[in-house]
Amino acid sequence: MAILKKICVYCGSSRGKNPLYTEAARTLGKHMAEADIELVYGGGAVGIMGILAKSVLDNGGKVTGIIPAFLQEREVMLDSVQELIVTEDMHERKRKMFDASQAFVALPGGIGTFEELVEMLTWAQLGRHKKPVLLANINGFWDPLASLLDHMQDEQFFREDMGVAFLTARETADIIPKLQNALADLSDDELARTSQQDHLNAL
Repeated sequence: MAILKKICVYCGSSRGKNPLYTEAARTLGKHMAEADIELVYGGGAVGIMGILAKSVLDNGGKVTGIIPAFLQEREVMLDSVQELIVTEDMHERKRKMFDASQAFVALPGGIGTFEELVEMLTWAQLGRHKKPVLLANINGFWDPLASLLDHMQDEQFFREDMGVAFLTARETADIIPKLQNALADLSDDELARTSQQDHLNAL
């Protein structure tokens, strides 16, 4: 049984127009710190990502920020995190975020959040990992994506044995319990195996 220790959270570098989004980020950060779960995120101090990271820190939790060099000024790199990793590019950033985490959560965000989320769903669909992916569907933010995926299925662009699997939570309080339940049937070795194999294939 894998124990949830680190969650990678994808989220916006803007706050969005609905205060429910910032409140969800603040609450999730508090819950993660209280559960002794480390945050792995994009390293910025602005928008929802900054609120999330600061909430984890303010409540005594640990944060690892991973940011490409060209975004250090644009997203105002958060220097107060316990570990800050600066990468050469976005590809290295995403790989390091994947390797460092046991699960992924997508809070509301823009095209960058969407792209990171879809990549994790794609890797899972192709059998490259078994790490749970959860949509934090605050105020129904991710409903259009769920509808699009259903449409793709209806139009037979997914083979029957290759559906897109993900979790959803409309309430922030449900995020950690749902991820913990998803990990209960997996071992740490299973979570690490595909990541390690990809590294070996790259040598």
